Amino acid sequence: MDVAVGIVAQRDNERAQALAATLIEALENATAVVDESTGAAINEDGVPVASMASRELVVSIGGDGTLLFVAREVGGTPILGVNLGEVGFLNAVDPGDAVAVVADVVESVRADGAVDGRRLDRLRAEGEGWSLEPALNEVVVHGPRRGHGGGATIEIRVDGERYAEGHADGVLVATPTGSTAYNLGESGPLVRPGADALIVNQMAATEAMPPLVVDRDAEIELSVADAETAYAISDGRNRRELEPPATVDVSVADEPVTLAGPRANFFEALEKLE
Repeated sequence: MDVAVGIVAQRDNERAQALAATLIEALENATAVVDESTGAAINEDGVPVASMASRELVVSIGGDGTLLFVAREVGGTPILGVNLGEVGFLNAVDPGDAVAVVADVVESVRADGAVDGRRLDRLRAEGEGWSLEPALNEVVVHGPRRGHGGGATIEIRVDGERYAEGHADGVLVATPTGSTAYNLGESGPLVRPGADALIVNQMAATEAMPPLVVDRDAEIELSVADAETAYAISDGRNRRELEPPATVDVSVADEPVTLAGPRANFFEALEKLE
């Protein structure tokens, strides 16, 4: 039985596109398709990335940003990341090892019928009558803009209990995966992958409380006031405009992301950060 594989290469990256072409030729016991952009570059038929959600494995070739995009499109379908980026917290496979590693995972799926992967929590942000696409890194709630005159009054409640309230540019809630992303840029704590935790971090608050680490099952409520407008943003991409006063509820989403293949070395990746 052939295993259905999707391959997504970083847009306009010739090295990624060439590796996608190599994988298509090299994979046995697999029916592989590429995304539309890659297909146009390597003269193969391409399909929308979202349609790969029905496949048994999706290979993401590029940086962590490419994998974040793939995760948004394919949901819980297992993803294997090939690292062409600078750091590679999510993409554990070196390009030189990609053919062998992907072939091993395909053979494992063919033999066992499933991918043995690591599950990463995502965050769900919702308000009255709306919700954002799940976030693998973080959910941010902020005022009309960053900087002087652009913040809002934001109250933070955890499981119904108030943690902090005051004027800030915004507040972010991050997963352990997202601890090395926007959270780190806002002087938040590093959290090792696999920890059952979430991070709550104020952004440029006038009377800031320390960043808070809570259990993964916590219900976090962010209430925004004293601003003409505000925004809730998922992974820096999916955005909802708010009309304060407004409340955003953040919690762990039902469907995690599944990473296939070897795990990235967290501490080695940290050494590559500037």
